[in-house]
Amino acid sequence: MQTVLITRPGERGNALADALRERGYAVEMLPIMQLVPLTETPAQRSLWLDIDEYQKIIVVSPFAAHCLSDALERYWPQLPVGIDYYSVGTATAEALHQRLGVRVRTPPADAVEDTSEALLTLPSLRQLTEQKILLVAGEGGRLLMTQTLSERGARVTRSEIYRREYVALPPAAGQLLHGGRYQALIVTSGELLQHLATWCHPGGLHQPLIVSSRRLATLANTLGFTTTTVASGATPPALTAALARVCSPPGADVDQGL
Repeated sequence: MQTVLITRPGERGNALADALRERGYAVEMLPIMQLVPLTETPAQRSLWLDIDEYQKIIVVSPFAAHCLSDALERYWPQLPVGIDYYSVGTATAEALHQRLGVRVRTPPADAVEDTSEALLTLPSLRQLTEQKILLVAGEGGRLLMTQTLSERGARVTRSEIYRREYVALPPAAGQLLHGGRYQALIVTSGELLQHLATWCHPGGLHQPLIVSSRRLATLANTLGFTTTTVASGATPPALTAALARVCSPPGADVDQGL
């Protein structure tokens, strides 16, 4: 039986795997990357202690949300008031709400995808003259959010609080990617997609690829992938729905027509 390969690390990867298995898919997780919190520096500690100086905090990923929550729980037994929280996706918003009990603004309900571009369309992020904004993210990544907020007049501080570490791919997994011997591949990170593309040639480039945004689909096309489907976001329901559009689980009833 061919499997669906997923690359998401940690708890979010497990949640996606569970959602796919519930729909009848065979799943294999590729242990290709792990997320590691960065050691807190004196400058970082000062930032947390001065968190009440910021009008807005934008968090770009669930792992960043957990790292931020850990820090705020250490230094702020009672959260300061007057801060507006934002996140790129619903999973990040849920993590912040569960850990900190805060209300979190996400991309508009009518947005096609949960992306940085969609979040930046919110009216409250358009006029930002002299507002202090904290952007909580991992090392590297896109600078679109920082650049756009700065252009709109904000005083932006980017706090990188974790890093991505790549590990050697097991030989068996490498052979699956190289030969395309899998049902579909799900990727939600541009950095991961670029890393995997070096393994997918030639067979894997022609297998179904599920990505979480149009930006990733454009990157996939540049890298040589030929069968890409764009999900409406990076949540397990969105990715599962996109997969179902192109790959039925083994044993599923398929209407053949009469």
